[in-house]
Amino acid sequence: MTIRTRLVEYTHEGTTLEGFLAWDDAITGKRPAVAVVHAWAGRTAFECEKARQLAMMGYVGFAVDLYGKGVLGKSKEENAKLMAPFVENRAKLQGRIAQAIETLRAQPEVDAEKIAAIGFCFGGLTVLDLARTGADVRGVASFHGLFTPPGNTAGKKIKAKVLALHGWDDPMVPPNMVVDFAKEMTEAGADWQLHAFGNTMHAFTLPEANDPSFGTVYEPKADARSWAILREFLHEIFA
Repeated sequence: MTIRTRLVEYTHEGTTLEGFLAWDDAITGKRPAVAVVHAWAGRTAFECEKARQLAMMGYVGFAVDLYGKGVLGKSKEENAKLMAPFVENRAKLQGRIAQAIETLRAQPEVDAEKIAAIGFCFGGLTVLDLARTGADVRGVASFHGLFTPPGNTAGKKIKAKVLALHGWDDPMVPPNMVVDFAKEMTEAGADWQLHAFGNTMHAFTLPEANDPSFGTVYEPKADARSWAILREFLHEIFA
């Protein structure tokens, strides 16, 4: 096993973006690929490590960039300011993740017919929006993502299989929103599943999360279980 990496520049609406690609050079031929969408701070070492882990599983991992080359938030206030334009303009968010997916699809190591996307927090919202647009991807997986519908995809059929990995005690996604999400997915004709982890708050996969008053707390059991569920999901959708 020889994990190789490279940075990949692409543009959307005049913004230069930079993703991080990882693959196992010992594997010959094209292979399935998984986009990794970052949380509200931007593309950090966390997402790049997830791309490497996916490469070790035999996929191409691609940590995407939604904000711009080198743009990272360093505080809650900065993170919120970076995320706000996309939460307020979901069509912009949908266009940006679509461009990232097309960039990934075009890479020479990638089987263009076998694409998936996973996302964390804000990235979870993003990959759910990708599915909501009817995008031609095999599946999406949201880790402690927000479930708020975008308001511009009603009536669209979801082609991708959908996996939602959710902390039941997440104050940002209370139980009524979970029920609404289930109804939305069913009405869109999605092949969907949701795994809720008890005694688990928001950001449960992020080791640095330790702010109970804000609702963000790392939970190692949920972290491990959710990744195991993802592995099985990817095996299924790429079979």
